[in-house]
Amino acid sequence: MSREVRLEADLLAKNDELAAKLRARFAEASLPVSNWVSSPGTGKTALLEAVLTRAGQQGLAVAAVVGDVATDNDARRLARSGALVRQITTAGLCHLEADMITAQLREWDLAALDLLVVENVGNLVCPTGFDLGESTRVALLSVTEGEDKPVKYPGLFHSADVVVVTKTDLAEVVGFDPGALRQSVRAVNPDVPLIWTSARTGDGVDGLLDFLLAAPAASPDTDQEAP
Repeated sequence: MSREVRLEADLLAKNDELAAKLRARFAEASLPVSNWVSSPGTGKTALLEAVLTRAGQQGLAVAAVVGDVATDNDARRLARSGALVRQITTAGLCHLEADMITAQLREWDLAALDLLVVENVGNLVCPTGFDLGESTRVALLSVTEGEDKPVKYPGLFHSADVVVVTKTDLAEVVGFDPGALRQSVRAVNPDVPLIWTSARTGDGVDGLLDFLLAAPAASPDTDQEAP
């Protein structure tokens, strides 16, 4: 058991060292970078496509690095937005690591970008411990997943810089309680901003894009009303 703990500590230490180098590169390029983490089926890719599309419509240069266990389906979907997209296929690994991100940036001019988004592997536990040099960690959950997700997975939601609620167009259909979700989030992370979105209707997309572009200067007390 002690050997396993030591190996994990060594792995995280190496990752943190590489993440610090990434963060320095991003800062030098004045590039806001967000790391999106959620469970599978939250609608992360659909929302990210909407955000990247809106950014392109505003004349912004945006890019995404996408992690998936086995396919490049998400990268192909995001490429429809016109953004630069790179795929990382992890072959079973349940999270992305800093060295994987570093490898994907070799041919990109970071200073020419206005926003970089990392779409992590769909998992609420494994990605939490791995810093990717991001300026904003985005925890996403959908109205279909239940209001108690933050207290069930406190590690992610405690480390999040913003909580994004997705699929709000389905809230009434599934009997979602915004007040209960807000209470659950506040129990884990009292000051984290909440942004309510729907990729289908476009609600919250502009607000989310503005927040990501402003990072790390975004206000810590943003708490939009649920639609």
